[in-house]
Amino acid sequence: MRSLLMAAIAGLIVVGAVAATRTSMPRIATMSEAPTANADAAVPADLGKSIRAYLMANPEVLVEAMQELERKQDTQRDAVAGKAISQNEAELFRDSDSPTGGNPSGDVTIVEFNDYQCPYCKRAHQAVKSVTGADGRVRIIYKDLPILGEPSRIAALAALASMKQGKHQALHNALMEFNGKLDREKILQTAASVGIDVAQLEKDMEDPRLKQTIDRNMALAGALGVRGTPAFVIGKQFVPGAVDAESLKALIAEARRS
Repeated sequence: MRSLLMAAIAGLIVVGAVAATRTSMPRIATMSEAPTANADAAVPADLGKSIRAYLMANPEVLVEAMQELERKQDTQRDAVAGKAISQNEAELFRDSDSPTGGNPSGDVTIVEFNDYQCPYCKRAHQAVKSVTGADGRVRIIYKDLPILGEPSRIAALAALASMKQGKHQALHNALMEFNGKLDREKILQTAASVGIDVAQLEKDMEDPRLKQTIDRNMALAGALGVRGTPAFVIGKQFVPGAVDAESLKALIAEARRS
């Protein structure tokens, strides 16, 4: 992503420089004169080389431009997400079909969008598990967002269905800590390993309300501007991407102050 941004910025700088050069060139034709095939000849042939040489000698220009672009994009993203959080508070924080963990009466709520095949979700899971386990005053709301194929969808359905047996947290942890590629058989084996009645689970996975819950999660993620997993809402702040333990602690502390 950063390389694409730098390429785009470099392209804009070149275009801008060409435009500026053309603007500053002496006028070589009147409005009544027909354009000639050599109209662009006044642009120095080595302009591209000159710009490249400048950027190579001053690479900080690209870095500064990229940082400013990212800052503006982050500001715009946060504004969109903040508005969406306010408009979708009930769906985010009070949806009875969404599994919960942590302290039900916690003073800070973390909403977590996850996919059980996402390696970044698995990394963030360790941070969430350790920080919230030590804190004891955080409520977690899980929003399954199966975007990585059919095994992700099956895992999400199994996790949601496990709520009927009171085993969601156990299965969530086991799936997040599973190493390797998931498929239906491995998902069901993982469910059995945490004491779930697999035959009942498979029946419960057929409940159409589970698909409706996932569809609502997808719509909610779209409203927030979620572009991948994991993504979080911590307090009232949108946090895209994986977070480490220290960052998560800081975000929770910020949510308590606000």
